[in-house]
Amino acid sequence: MGDDDARLGRRALIVTGTAAALTLRSVTFARGADDMHHDETRTVRGTLPTGSPDFVYVPVEVPEGTREIKVSYTYDRPAVPAGTPGNALDIGLFDERGTELGGSGFRGWSGGARTEFYVRADDATPGYLPGTINPGTWQIALGPYTVAPQGLAYELTITLSYGEQSPAPAPVYPPRRAKGRGRAWYRGDCHLHSWHSDGRRTPAEIAALARAAGLDFINSSDHNTHSSHPHWADAAGDDLLVMLGEEITTRNGHVVALGTDPGTFVDWRYRARDNRFGRFARRIRGSGGLVVPAHPHATCVGCGWKFGFGEADAIEVWNGPYTPDDEVALADWDNMLVASVRDGRAWLPAMGNSDAHRDPDPVGSPQTVVLADDLTREAIQEGIRAGRSYVAESKNVSLAFTASGGRGEHAGIGERLAVPLDTPVTVRLEVSGAPRCSVRLVTDQGVLLTSDPLPVSGSGVVEWRTTPAYAAYVRAELRHETAAGPLPGALAAFTNPIFLGHR
Repeated sequence: MGDDDARLGRRALIVTGTAAALTLRSVTFARGADDMHHDETRTVRGTLPTGSPDFVYVPVEVPEGTREIKVSYTYDRPAVPAGTPGNALDIGLFDERGTELGGSGFRGWSGGARTEFYVRADDATPGYLPGTINPGTWQIALGPYTVAPQGLAYELTITLSYGEQSPAPAPVYPPRRAKGRGRAWYRGDCHLHSWHSDGRRTPAEIAALARAAGLDFINSSDHNTHSSHPHWADAAGDDLLVMLGEEITTRNGHVVALGTDPGTFVDWRYRARDNRFGRFARRIRGSGGLVVPAHPHATCVGCGWKFGFGEADAIEVWNGPYTPDDEVALADWDNMLVASVRDGRAWLPAMGNSDAHRDPDPVGSPQTVVLADDLTREAIQEGIRAGRSYVAESKNVSLAFTASGGRGEHAGIGERLAVPLDTPVTVRLEVSGAPRCSVRLVTDQGVLLTSDPLPVSGSGVVEWRTTPAYAAYVRAELRHETAAGPLPGALAAFTNPIFLGHR
């Protein structure tokens, strides 16, 4: 075993047009040409100071005849003052094709979820991609997510195994359609994590929970990797559409790639100040996916969304258990609706997803209920993009929300009731599965109706009359009872808006 001490020097700092990166001294191996069946190990130690670049690359010279690369790492976690982030170090791997932003060299990422991983032609640790081990300069990518004032001391152990490589498996992906019910309301959860990132559930376990939650579709969204894509085929079925995607986890916010083509990788190594997000939003859409900023007001380090919403197709307003940051996201989204009316531009539909990682995180709470022409990837995406959807806390809650004029004009969620400004309009909400919840009808002026609590049966009908001159749009919320005085209770459901009047 050999040891190297990786020192950070100013000359190693490079700026690549993305977040600053740093490349350390190469790690080499002394394998001879005839050494076919043994392992070689190197250990690398170093310390990253506060203010380190977002990514630090450790080059590894991989010789001909390598059949497996295995990496393990540790780092120190010293005590820090209250309110100061401690050490957190992510890790990933790029092969001999390089680390170019958006390039083809990506071979896996586990963030901080694993302390070791391996890659072979025929297999790899979840989060990493199996495939041929070609000779050349590979790169271990370190991501110092947060660094303590004392610095971050780390140790990498790299082991190469030599010998013949097994054949790489041909990937098999889930089908793009399931057995639907024609034009109908379909329930889905599009933000889920498996053991291919920082989740603890297998695709099969997630699929079983999705079926139990009454879901018709789900979307794979592991952090910064698409390694799970070939592992969903057995989980899909006539009763469950599995779409493929990724949660692109940058230092300035997270975005769900919803329903991309199988095998699509979307890079995450940039900040808002680098002006690179538009390129990767186009990458998502060019691969058949939707761009959905996730939990935009989350308070964890790097979680708040800072890229703006000009490239978004929808926005995740409700993420997991309803919390104050969801309330802020809901209010901010409502302000965006007002701005869209004022400026006469397109509006941004809202979604809700569970972001479930492990037990006891419930899959399908909340869930987005979409009116789609069929249970296919394209039809579900079209319904989400059009805003023909509402968000419910579980399969028990169902809504029917409409607006109608006096001459038979009719519009549903995400649609426009195109009638003159002085036309009387009747707004009607039918609810089931929401015992003791109150209905709130919200317009561009604010909350204009709050109902009495629904009966314990959870079913009821609320009607309200207005005109397009008084309300440019109307949307519905279902709220649980609250013991916090004037503050509204947690959401049980909410709808996308119905717009009133001509454009």
